[in-house]
Amino acid sequence: MTGLKWLLIIVSAGYVCSLLALFFAQRAVLFPAPTGVRTPPQAAGFPEAEEHVLTTADGEKVIVWHVPAKSGRPVVLYFHGNGDYLAGFFGRFRGLIADGIGVVALSYRGYAGSSGRPSEQGLLQDAAAAYAFTAARYSPDKIVAWGFSLGTGVAVALAGEQPVGKLILESAYTSIVDVAASAFWFAPVRLFMRDRFHSDRHIARIRVPLLMMHGALDPTIPVAFGERLFALANEPKRFVRLARGGHNDLDNFGAIEIARNFINLAQGWSQHGRAYLPSTNRGT
Repeated sequence: MTGLKWLLIIVSAGYVCSLLALFFAQRAVLFPAPTGVRTPPQAAGFPEAEEHVLTTADGEKVIVWHVPAKSGRPVVLYFHGNGDYLAGFFGRFRGLIADGIGVVALSYRGYAGSSGRPSEQGLLQDAAAAYAFTAARYSPDKIVAWGFSLGTGVAVALAGEQPVGKLILESAYTSIVDVAASAFWFAPVRLFMRDRFHSDRHIARIRVPLLMMHGALDPTIPVAFGERLFALANEPKRFVRLARGGHNDLDNFGAIEIARNFINLAQGWSQHGRAYLPSTNRGT
């Protein structure tokens, strides 16, 4: 009995230590901001982009890269994932900018070149500054908010508060809490998570054309989370389930082409009030 008691004590102590580690490390896990210095777009091989430094409502300095849209063309306001940085992912938009579509891409606070420490509230303030920058140059109907992974929560929150023309969500979730609870099933993460990104509570306020893309094999944010969020969204909407897609590889299965076609739609509704493009399970 003494040996069993000590075993239970050791197991319990280990469990408590694991919970404490999760609690104190949660933001480091959620926001693994890439280290590195600020990289001008020219040095990263994107001379088409202009770099701007914006001041947020709470005084942080955040960077955006802007490729101006050609006359009359829309602009993508892009919110990246939790481990991204501008110089590393901007190349995926080569097809968009070649088509005359503009891009405004935000580097969150705490990420390479931007000041501060990331948090849910902080990222939303960063997004507000990026939106103000974009809305000063383009009419709201020309702004296409696009969020990837973590950035889908930012994009949904923004589009629920500010006028945009369209919304694209790539590898989305109902909430970060739901994803964390699934990944750390052994821990009561719902009780102590600081940054929750409840897209499921904001999506109903959005009534512009919506495109959602998700890899069926996504190991980071399982496709079921995206499907649940899609079910809560208003029409007009389209869900593209990429059968062989994972989390970071959707460009290999046509994501940019799908997004470009959606952006170029002159109208999102059919004569019956539904989306022109139905939900799809794309096998490529």
